[in-house]
Amino acid sequence: MVCMVSRQGRQLQRYSKSGSRLVVGCIPYKYNPGDGGGEDLDRSMEVLVISSPKGNGLLFPKGGWETDETIKEAALREALEEAGVQGNVQRKLGKWKYKSRTYGAVHEGIMFPLNVTEELGDWPEMHTRERKWVTVADAKEGCQHPWMKEALDRLVKRLSSSSSSNNSNSTASAF
Repeated sequence: MVCMVSRQGRQLQRYSKSGSRLVVGCIPYKYNPGDGGGEDLDRSMEVLVISSPKGNGLLFPKGGWETDETIKEAALREALEEAGVQGNVQRKLGKWKYKSRTYGAVHEGIMFPLNVTEELGDWPEMHTRERKWVTVADAKEGCQHPWMKEALDRLVKRLSSSSSSNNSNSTASAF
């Protein structure tokens, strides 16, 4: 059963030793049908972007990491609440410091890839956010957060290298 209400408030919010709010997010992705991870990831893969509630460009699901959940549970929760997707959280892409455009405070953002396995028709923030599957190039163009673009670059590089090594491994084992 999926919880259909977004968490609110900062009572359980985690902070770094320096006092920065810890924010966890993910880059939801999927491969296009019939092209399960070809050489050109811009054509074979799509990423899910969401609108900001204020309408300022596109972004990936992210939000506060709370004290009653693991970091991967937080990434899954944000993907469900903000984008209405579920999937497999993979190895961390990295950690970035960024300045909040709303509050001007410095946050620490930690991003993960999310290989999407299910897209829900109803989700908690469906009335305040739009979601859209786009190419990697379109996501880079529409995203106004440099740290999120860097996370996307890291994901593409990781998936490209794993795709190449899988292709070379399968070729090598065929002989």
